[in-house]
Amino acid sequence: MRRLWIAAALAAAGATSAGAAGPKDYRPAFRPDRLKGPPPGPANDVMVLGTTHLSGLPKSFDPSLLEPLIVRLTNWRPTAIATEDLSGLQCDALRRYPYRYGKDTLDYCPDPTPAGRALGLDVPAANAEAERTLASWGPNPSPTQRRRLAALFLAAGEPNSAVVQWLRLAPAERRAGDGLTQELAASLDKRRSSRNESTAIAAVVAARLGLDRLWSVDDHSADSPNPPDQEKAYEAAVTRAWDNPATKRRAATDERLQEGLGKPDGVLNLYRAYNAPSASDVTYASDFGAAFVEPSSGRYGRQYLGWWEVRNLRMVSNIRDVLARAPGTRLLAIVGASHKGYYEAYLDQMHDVRLIGTDAVLR
Repeated sequence: MRRLWIAAALAAAGATSAGAAGPKDYRPAFRPDRLKGPPPGPANDVMVLGTTHLSGLPKSFDPSLLEPLIVRLTNWRPTAIATEDLSGLQCDALRRYPYRYGKDTLDYCPDPTPAGRALGLDVPAANAEAERTLASWGPNPSPTQRRRLAALFLAAGEPNSAVVQWLRLAPAERRAGDGLTQELAASLDKRRSSRNESTAIAAVVAARLGLDRLWSVDDHSADSPNPPDQEKAYEAAVTRAWDNPATKRRAATDERLQEGLGKPDGVLNLYRAYNAPSASDVTYASDFGAAFVEPSSGRYGRQYLGWWEVRNLRMVSNIRDVLARAPGTRLLAIVGASHKGYYEAYLDQMHDVRLIGTDAVLR
């Protein structure tokens, strides 16, 4: 009888594993990524360009070397461009919660105060006015209108969109007036020549294509300080996780790519490497995957990984919001290369998003 009972139990266990999946094996039957239409009309095409942060390149780097990349991105003809910047509205919200969002987070936020003071508008009001202006924007706005919109974008906390308007003005028209003080005009000149991919790449492409703004889709609302008694332990655990062979290989690759920036195709070779299909796996192995399995009792690596996933999910939701405003959008998303794999994985789950690879554009 005992042998018969054991055999029956084993048979039941086999039936469970072969039929209904156990809790650890569960996979949802509903797969949004398999339900992509096709929709009526043009698809929402999204190309994700993983980038290095230009501010981290050697001081000897000449931004004019970006021209071959800019030409290729312009030829792809996006109708919207999303950048890794916090929106003025999110920054305005974060500033209202200083208990959670301190200097480390707010350092990502530009200061809209000088422009707001010049126009007499706070951030929400300036955003609303900029939206109303664009909604009634004619095909040939005057320099006066462009200067006014640039001032509104500065007050709205969207300085990179202000740079787009500045670049669309003839050089002689890039001056104070129509809400722009001398200081604000000077700040736009300084920003347009800064080593930042949002201005040196995104704003230039937008201006050449006749676009009127960029879309700030970064998100730091998941930022949260560790309790003071855990801060050092958190930093030590994550830093230990990063100390691994994949990180060393990644650093060696970055060094080699940066050394070649001045050579023909040097910039394109860097972007080809950062956007290669295998690049996201290397990033995961060196960073987020290593943090996932680090063994600290505080589970600090998993806290870090959770923050990273939430940030990317919210960034992608901001992109999806842009696409929903005008179905049929052709969107270029420029983002730090570590985000690329997560962007594409999350975007691919959306019914009305078709991903476009970078290979043909960077060829």
